[in-house]
Amino acid sequence: MPKKPESSSDRLNKIVTGAQRNQLQREQAYREQALKLYPWICGRCQREFTRENLQELTVHHRNHNHDDNPADGGNWELLCLYCHDNEHQRLIEAAGQGKPVPGGKPATSATHNPFANLKGLLKGKE
Repeated sequence: MPKKPESSSDRLNKIVTGAQRNQLQREQAYREQALKLYPWICGRCQREFTRENLQELTVHHRNHNHDDNPADGGNWELLCLYCHDNEHQRLIEAAGQGKPVPGGKPATSATHNPFANLKGLLKGKE
C-alpha cells in the first residue's frame, strides 16, 4: 500500500512537537543543575523547600534569556512560583510604561487608535 504524502499541517505539527520536546529537555537540564548549585530557598521571599514541595520552586533567568544557561548558574536564581510570577509581571508593567527592560530596549507602546475616525463616522449618522 503506498504511503500517503505528508501534509504541511502534519509537518508543522512534527516541528512544533519536536521544539516543545527540546525545550522541555533543556529546562529539565538547567533546572536539575540549578537545584544542585543553589540551596532550595526562594531568592526573594526566603521560603524554604523540601522534596515534597520542590515542584513549586522555579529557575528564573535574571536576564530573561532562556537560552543563556552558563555552567556556573550565573544567570539563574531560584524563585517560588509566586515570586517568579511577580518578577515577570514587573517586567510586563515596565515594558508597558516604556521603561527599559533587560536587554536595554525600551518597550514600544501601541500606535493604533481604533477611535481615530470616530467623529467622522458619527457625523454622517446625525
